[in-house]
Amino acid sequence: MRTEHQEQVDFVKWFRVAYPDVLIFAIPNGGYRSRVTASRLKAEGVVKGIPDLYIPAWNLWVEMKRTKGGSVSADQKSMMEYLTKYCRHQTIVAKGSDHAKEQIDHFVQRLEKW
Repeated sequence: MRTEHQEQVDFVKWFRVAYPDVLIFAIPNGGYRSRVTASRLKAEGVVKGIPDLYIPAWNLWVEMKRTKGGSVSADQKSMMEYLTKYCRHQTIVAKGSDHAKEQIDHFVQRLEKW
């Protein structure tokens, strides 16, 4: 089974080819860190629950999960609700890169109709 990291790498590679003029970038919140590093990052403004990827041109956040076994944490759910309600941004939870690609293509189709 592929890791969330592998799924995200695959998705970002695809996105940058499919939409070369649209910026996508990662929010490196996850992963193991020492207590010192975690403390420094928190002091710098790192916030729990921020989705993994952001597409600023579309005000769209993408939370990546593994195809099987990944679940949205309470912090992530709360943050996505905040981003939707107060910032009027859209959020996507993707179960693997293929699911993320499908959701992005669907999102773009809706944009084009607008």
